[in-house]
Amino acid sequence: MSATLSNPDLADAKSDVLITAFLAAILATSVFFWAFPEVDLIVSGWFYSPGDGFVLSGNSNLLWLRNSSIWVMTAVVLGILARVLWDFLNAGLTWSQLRTPIWLLSGLALGPGLLVNGLLKEQWGRPRPSEIDVFGGDAVHQMVWAISDWCDGNCSFVSGEASSAAWLVAVALVAPQPIRLAATATTILYAGSLSVSRIAFGGHFLSDVVLAWLICGLTFAALYRLIPDSHTCRYPRSCVSTQRHPRLGD
Repeated sequence: MSATLSNPDLADAKSDVLITAFLAAILATSVFFWAFPEVDLIVSGWFYSPGDGFVLSGNSNLLWLRNSSIWVMTAVVLGILARVLWDFLNAGLTWSQLRTPIWLLSGLALGPGLLVNGLLKEQWGRPRPSEIDVFGGDAVHQMVWAISDWCDGNCSFVSGEASSAAWLVAVALVAPQPIRLAATATTILYAGSLSVSRIAFGGHFLSDVVLAWLICGLTFAALYRLIPDSHTCRYPRSCVSTQRHPRLGD
C-alpha cells in the first residue's frame, strides 16, 4: 500500500483487492492446518530435543532479539507521535498528514492490541508447544481456531509478537519514498526473525505465527479502506477539514 495515492478510486480498489486476498489467505491457511495438523507438530519438533526441551529458548542472542521488540515498538510509536507534533508546530496539520499516523496507531491498537492480545490469546485457550504432551508438557495439542480450556490466558493462538512484527512491516511500507525499500527489507528480516524465534522457543506453533500476520494484515487493509482520505470525503461528518490548523503563535 502506498503512503499517498492520487486517485481515490484506485486506492479503494487496491485496498479491496488486499482485503479479499487476506481473507482468502486466512481461509486457505486455516483449512491447510485443519487438514494437516501434524505440520505444526513437525515444525515445532525441529527445535525440540527430548530431555532438553526447546534448547534455543535459552540462547542469549535470540533472547536479546525477543527483548529488543518492546524497545523497537516503543521507539517507532514515539517516532510517529513526534513527527505529528513536529508537523503541527512547524507547519500546521492537514488531514492527509494525519491519515497515515491515525491508520498506523489505530491498526496497532485494533490488530495486535484488541484482536490478538485482547481476544484470541485470552479466549481461545490453545496451549503453547512447550505445554503439550508431545513436547514434555501435560496439555493436549489443539488445532487452529479450536476453543479449549487447556490454557487460561495469554495462550498460543495467535502470536502477539508476530502480530506486532507485522505492524512494523506496515510502518516500513509507508516510510518516506527514498528509504522505503531499504526500510521494508530490513523490517521484514527483523520481523521474520522475531516470529521464527517464537517457534524456536516453543512459545508458538507455525500456524499461530502465520495467522497472526494474516489477521493483522487484514486489519490494516480494512482500516486503510475505511479511513477517509483528503481527496474525497466519503464520510463527510467524519472528515477533518483539509485546511491547515494554525501554528502555535500565529
